Amino acid sequence: MGENILIGLLQRVGWGKVSVSGRIIATIGPGLLVLVGVERGDSVAVAARLAERLLAYRVFGDDAGRLNRSLVDVGGELLLVPQFTLVADTDQGNRPGFDAAAPPAEAKRLFEHLVTAATSRWPRVRTGQFGGDMEVELVNSGPVTFSLRVAPDSEPRS
Repeated sequence: MGENILIGLLQRVGWGKVSVSGRIIATIGPGLLVLVGVERGDSVAVAARLAERLLAYRVFGDDAGRLNRSLVDVGGELLLVPQFTLVADTDQGNRPGFDAAAPPAEAKRLFEHLVTAATSRWPRVRTGQFGGDMEVELVNSGPVTFSLRVAPDSEPRS
């Protein structure tokens, strides 16, 4: 990897749910479920930029059926789920490498900053449990799935 990008694998969902040890800890209705991977060297600025992009990314249909509306436009919910395996190096061999993953304390801090940045802009945010052995359920609507990668120098696009 080496680019120091925060990764959000976002899925447009009819509903999503996260459970830990058989107990439901988060649920959402229509909106986005986002698996989040944090690399070594990621920053608070990158986390804030990912939050901004997740809320503004146009993945919901308009009246003509074009992907022209954001989560905020449709009043949807956001479920952020930490998933360090997104940053795995899968280029060689039969076992993923995790050298690019941020150390747990750093990843947790940046994930929490992402959550804070998102909730400061949109009240309908829920989260999985950092470091938890989670079961994630969802109904992907479309299906619509995007890998959103945010680099430190990324600029907004309309």
